Amino acid sequence: MKPITEYQDYRRYMQDYYDERKRVSSFSWREFARSAGFSSPTYLKLVCEGKTRLSLAGAENVGAALHLAGFELDYFKSMVTYCHAETDLEKKKAFETMLELAKNNKVKIVDGEAFKYFESWVHSVVRELAPVMPGAKPLDIARRCCHEVTAGEVRESLDFMVKNGLLKKEGEAYVQVDRHLKGSSAVMPVALRSMHREMAEFAKDAIDKFPPSERNFSGLIMGLSDGDYKKILQELDVCRKKIARIALNSRGTDRVYRLNLQLFPLTWEEDK
Repeated sequence: MKPITEYQDYRRYMQDYYDERKRVSSFSWREFARSAGFSSPTYLKLVCEGKTRLSLAGAENVGAALHLAGFELDYFKSMVTYCHAETDLEKKKAFETMLELAKNNKVKIVDGEAFKYFESWVHSVVRELAPVMPGAKPLDIARRCCHEVTAGEVRESLDFMVKNGLLKKEGEAYVQVDRHLKGSSAVMPVALRSMHREMAEFAKDAIDKFPPSERNFSGLIMGLSDGDYKKILQELDVCRKKIARIALNSRGTDRVYRLNLQLFPLTWEEDK
């Protein structure tokens, strides 16, 4: 069975545990439930099917039935908190607890690096800026950023990206490594939504911070059918890829920019 840190869904971990026990013995859901202190023989089966959920007290009992102890038990309980979190802030906090538990026990968590990269604007900006400032100190890089960041945060970002193969150091200069961080569909939306919120705030600030010659804002308000909405999404995707190719083939970097492509509803659908 895979290490527990390769899971973000406690239900999947429980199901894999059950399947593995069942494969080599006559293990049953009844026996599993009884070992965790539940009277209903099908309760844990219903949990794994997503038809009910574990409480934190129940997670403690199930963790014991899974023979978990120490940081693995804490990690399992954090998974329960993560899966039942109702807001992005609660979900982010629980996942960061899982990352910290893994780090403190010198194990890696699947999607951990991608989550950390995308949850803040600092890494993506520093990754673009550092290679065009050879020999620059973290404080120099921090001063080039339009939004507040400390030299310590820049240094941590550089170390993180070198460690994870996104930048490499050649003498006193940093060079980008063409590596894309990808994460699971379950975890990454939390970090990406956090970044989108930050960038939306930066876009709002840019209206007053920069003159029109240094930023571009335009928009349309329009009525659309579902079919036309999907056509526009396709056009936006084509446009984004064309712009990415222009940036990829750029001969130099004078500044680091952020492009937001936003299309969102201003009204609710008619109650059908």
